[in-house]
Amino acid sequence: MSRSLQQIRKPQCHSRLQLRWIPATFLALLLALLSGCGEPPPTPPPLDIPYVIVETRDVTIPIEVVGETIGSVDVSIRSRVNGFLEGLHFEEGTFVAKGDLLYTIDPQPFEAKLAQAQAGFAQAQTGLAKASSDLQRIRPLAEMKAVSAQDLDSAVASFDAAESYVDAATAQVELAELELGYTRIRAPVEGLIGLSQAEVGDFISQQNNGGLLNVISRINPIGVRVSIAERAYLIAVRRLAAEQAAETTAPGNRRPLSQQSEKAQLTLILADGSTYEHTGVATKIDRNIDPTTGALTVQAEFPNPDNLLRPGMFARIRFAAADIADAILVPQRAVSELQSEYRIYVILPDDTIDVRQVKVGQRLGSNWIIESGIEPGERVAVEGLLRLQPGMTVKPKAADADELPPTDSGAS
Repeated sequence: MSRSLQQIRKPQCHSRLQLRWIPATFLALLLALLSGCGEPPPTPPPLDIPYVIVETRDVTIPIEVVGETIGSVDVSIRSRVNGFLEGLHFEEGTFVAKGDLLYTIDPQPFEAKLAQAQAGFAQAQTGLAKASSDLQRIRPLAEMKAVSAQDLDSAVASFDAAESYVDAATAQVELAELELGYTRIRAPVEGLIGLSQAEVGDFISQQNNGGLLNVISRINPIGVRVSIAERAYLIAVRRLAAEQAAETTAPGNRRPLSQQSEKAQLTLILADGSTYEHTGVATKIDRNIDPTTGALTVQAEFPNPDNLLRPGMFARIRFAAADIADAILVPQRAVSELQSEYRIYVILPDDTIDVRQVKVGQRLGSNWIIESGIEPGERVAVEGLLRLQPGMTVKPKAADADELPPTDSGAS
C-alpha cells in the first residue's frame, strides 16, 4: 500500500517542478519585451509618386455624333411586272456595271399579251383602211349631190373612229412591249449589289414588298448619315461660316469646301475605334429638325477608294467645334472624383502634398481641361492617389511618358 502511494506522489512532484519553470520562462520573455519598448519604430520611407508638370497649349474642342454608313447613291431594284423569277444573272455581294442583266422573269405571258395587242393593232389598221376607202369614194359623190350629206358625215365619223382605234391599238402594243421588256431587269447604276430578296422560281408580285429584289449602292464615295442635336448644329454652322469667311480670298471667290483647311473637314471614327484615313465633307442637310427628337439629319461623304467601308456600318463623325487658347490639360488619371467634386493632388516645392479642388471642363481623349484650381508649371500626381494625404512628404519622380495614355487627336 505504501509503495503505491509513493508511485502516485512521484508524478505530483514532477508537476510541481514544471510549474516552477513556467513562471520563470514567462518572466524572462516579459523582461525581453519590456527592454525593447523604449526604442521608437523605424519611420517608413517616403512614397515614390510619379507626376507630370502642368502645361498649357491651344486645343480644338471636337463634337462627335453617331450614325451609319450608306451608299452615296442607293437604288432599289424592283420588278415592275408580276411573274415567276426565271433567272439570276449576277454574283451577289459584288460590283455590277450599269446595264448589266440582273434578273429575268418568265416572259411567256407577256409575249402572248404582245401578240394579242399586235393582232388588235392589225385589225384596227384594216378598219382604218376600209373607212378611208369609203370616205374617198363618198366625198366626190357628195360634191356631185349623188349621195346625201348624212352619208358623207357618217363616212367621216367612221374614218375618225377607225383612226382612234388604231391609236388605241398602238398604245396597247407599246404597253405590251414595255411589260415584256420589264421581264429583263438591268442595273440602272454602277455599284455594289447586295443579297437577292428572291430566288429562282419565286413568284414576284407588286403586292409583296413592292416587288423589291435587291439594292445597288455606290460606295465611292461612301455616305454617312447622322442625327445632330440642334445645339451642336448651331455650333457647327457658325464655325463653318467662320472658316469660309477666313478662306475667302476675294469677294465672290470662295474656295470649295473640299479645299478648305482641315478644321472644316470631318473625321470618321470606325467601330473598332480607329480613325479613317480620309476626311469628308457634309453634302446634304435635311429641311427641318425632327420635333420628336430635336435632331437634324445630316449626310456626309468620304472617299472610299479601297472599298473598305460598306453600307450599314457603325460610324462616328467628329468635327471641330471651338478653339481654346492656352488650355490647361492634365491626364484624367490625375483627377479623382468624390460626390461630384473633383480633386487633384499637387506636389509642392518642398515635396509635400496639397489637395486642390478644381473645376473641370471638356474631356479630350485621355486628358481633361482644367478651368480653375491649378496653375501651369505645378506638379500633379498621376499614381497612388488613394495613399496620399494632405501635408505628407513624398518622393516625386517624373512619370514615364510611355506609361501615360496618348494625347487625343482632337487636341492641337
